[in-house]
Amino acid sequence: MAITHATDQSFTNETESGTVLVDFWATWCGPCKMIAPVLEELDADMGDKVKIVKVDVDENQETAGKFGIMSIPTLLVLKDGEVVDKAVGYQPKEALAELLNKHV
Repeated sequence: MAITHATDQSFTNETESGTVLVDFWATWCGPCKMIAPVLEELDADMGDKVKIVKVDVDENQETAGKFGIMSIPTLLVLKDGEVVDKAVGYQPKEALAELLNKHV
């Protein structure tokens, strides 16, 4: 499954079913750039079990505000539209896989 970029308008539709890892990020954020290839690898490893959605906080402030995002990267795990887990800051692939495997 490819990584999807969501907007304030498409966020609910992108995250309403299944297990979704949401990456709140910004183009100027160093740790966000570091985690991007980790998310690509995770996407390849997890296949159809998990959907990965990226939300640019600068362009989608409504969604970032709704979830109280104060620092980036913030990664939320949503299950059928509800937040079930959260990680803040850069995370290695193994830690993210462990986080996701609890919810698939």
